[in-house]
Amino acid sequence: MPRIVKSIVLTGNGTNCEREMAHACRLAGSDEVDIVYIHEILNGEKRLDEYHFLNLPGGFLDGDDLGSAKAGANRIVHAKIRGSGEPLRDQFLRFIGEGKLILGVCNGFQLMVKLGILPAFDGEYFKQTVTLSFNDSGRFEDRWVWLAVNDQSPCVFTRGLKKIYLPVRHGEGKFMAKSAPILRRLRRQQQVVARYCTQESDKPTLEYPANPNGAVDAIAGICNETGRLYGMMPHPEAYTHYTNHPRWTREDLPEEGMGLAIFKNAIEFIRSEEFEQRPVRIREAG
Repeated sequence: MPRIVKSIVLTGNGTNCEREMAHACRLAGSDEVDIVYIHEILNGEKRLDEYHFLNLPGGFLDGDDLGSAKAGANRIVHAKIRGSGEPLRDQFLRFIGEGKLILGVCNGFQLMVKLGILPAFDGEYFKQTVTLSFNDSGRFEDRWVWLAVNDQSPCVFTRGLKKIYLPVRHGEGKFMAKSAPILRRLRRQQQVVARYCTQESDKPTLEYPANPNGAVDAIAGICNETGRLYGMMPHPEAYTHYTNHPRWTREDLPEEGMGLAIFKNAIEFIRSEEFEQRPVRIREAG
């Protein structure tokens, strides 16, 4: 019998893209999709263990105080579940250790890197090695961009994709690494999943506005070593139907928007036998 896929979209404290992300999960075929507020997790009313696919949507988590998503990351690291006293981070570690999927978009991507669950070299989680900082333009960027997808990446979300067109909406989207060796390792292990490019070329670009934030190496999205955790700045949930496209009245477009493929890949993977194969070990950073 096919697996009943259960997806959770975690929201609250300023997040504002949860409905679009939940809609994308439903369109992609998820059997159950719950929008869950963080306080429901902290009160013990809901548990990550109940789900297969965790979605961390965009927004302005905690008003971006301390920098984008940093306050939210601190909450997850230090909070405990009311009643049981279980650290919330333990639910995240268990979720990852069971090989389940996590997708972070925009503020959700910022949350993943500041939590240290991306890139998580050698399965070491909760150790931050990369960040997303202020756009080089010094302002909020709301535009559409082209992404070249790395077909050598282990990322399960982007299988079969080569180039996609998606919107960005952020003030802090510039990808940066703690050191040059970290960048080199990301490239060597094919954990760089998507890079900003132009419509005319698949080559990564540092030129504005095709690269809307000045991201180092034009990096728009990365995954962990298993490919089951993926974070990206552009919004795939914002392009699931041709009417989402800025030129939908002027171009002959496929009915299905390019972003939906990312969610479909996730749901198909969860239903596959490959999902049952447990990923590499995990280690919690001291």
